[in-house]
Amino acid sequence: MIGINNLTKEKVDGNFLKRVAKIALKGENSKVADLSIALVPEKEIKKLNKKYRKENKPTDVLSFEASEFDLSLGEVVICPERVKKDAREFGTTFKKELALVLIHGILHLLGYDHEKGERQAREMEAKQKHYLSKILNS
Repeated sequence: MIGINNLTKEKVDGNFLKRVAKIALKGENSKVADLSIALVPEKEIKKLNKKYRKENKPTDVLSFEASEFDLSLGEVVICPERVKKDAREFGTTFKKELALVLIHGILHLLGYDHEKGERQAREMEAKQKHYLSKILNS
């Protein structure tokens, strides 16, 4: 089950988020299908980023692995406000950027880490592009 908790005033299509998550999870042959997606305000993601990554600034997405006793994959926390800003900055649409950050967060939960070297960063980027093309072309 993919649960979505929108704690913002932003209108976000939950069915779209579920479709994106299912495509990425299926593509990665994930045996775990339970995932939580939280949409939070910029102020909240800044607090989380400071607490867990020691970075005192907002970010677009954070991933939190489930505990060893939890049967879910974990939680992807997204800041729609940040995603909108990034979409404008990168000259893309909100929907495309939202899909990209969700895929990015899911890949982190599945063990990918672009901060562990160039090879992993390239592999993660290639997977993101692959799943994004599946989503945008379906």
